[in-house]
Amino acid sequence: MNILIVEDEPRAANQLQNLLSNSVFDFEILTIIDSVEDAVTWFQKNTAPDLVFMDIQLADGLSFEIFQKIEVTAPIIFTTAFDQYAIEAFKVNSIDYLLKPIKQNDLDAALDKFSKTKIVSNFIEPTILKELLNSMQTPQKRSGILVKEGSGFVQIRISELLYVYSQDSITFGVTHNKRYIIDETVDQLYSSLDTTKFYRINRGQIISKFSIQKIESYFNHRVKLSLRNPRDQEFIVSRQKTSDFKDWLNK
Repeated sequence: MNILIVEDEPRAANQLQNLLSNSVFDFEILTIIDSVEDAVTWFQKNTAPDLVFMDIQLADGLSFEIFQKIEVTAPIIFTTAFDQYAIEAFKVNSIDYLLKPIKQNDLDAALDKFSKTKIVSNFIEPTILKELLNSMQTPQKRSGILVKEGSGFVQIRISELLYVYSQDSITFGVTHNKRYIIDETVDQLYSSLDTTKFYRINRGQIISKFSIQKIESYFNHRVKLSLRNPRDQEFIVSRQKTSDFKDWLNK
């Protein structure tokens, strides 16, 4: 069984490979792709795999955008940290939906279901896909966030955040004068932010629009940012996101 993994978090991709190794199925991982853009290119140039494991939130957008650009004929098992995407995932005829962190018994059940299911196409009606993407990209109205302080927790306003970053599996949120530990992953937090004000520039960093002080061209067609209260962080907009980032700044 040839398997394609579309996942932008290396740890999650490694965990999935380990779980697959513990399953009773014989398989070969063709490759691991971390962006919508690269996934579209791969599907255009290669024969459809037997099965695809696809994260819903990728480095440069939602994986549902892949289906907007091309027709995918391989069966798909979606993976994500957000259970609110479950119903939407099944709208694209997925075999199953796995909530992160993925458990061995859930993966085995999904693979067993796949072995008994014959889906030859994941074609989506354009109107359904458009409604799906619009609903998932609608800005949330979250106003506060719970952060760790000392031995307890306090709530700060989302509007106070300059940027968020992940380091050693810990998520940090930085304001004008302080750094906080946030008890959520970057993925989880970004899904609840107003995307007209916040942008995920790469896998591990989210920045607010008003935190930007300077924008410079960087090598390999990337962009480097100078932010307020940088705390020894370097802010590089990934190559896949550079064009979209510039569009976001103009909105």
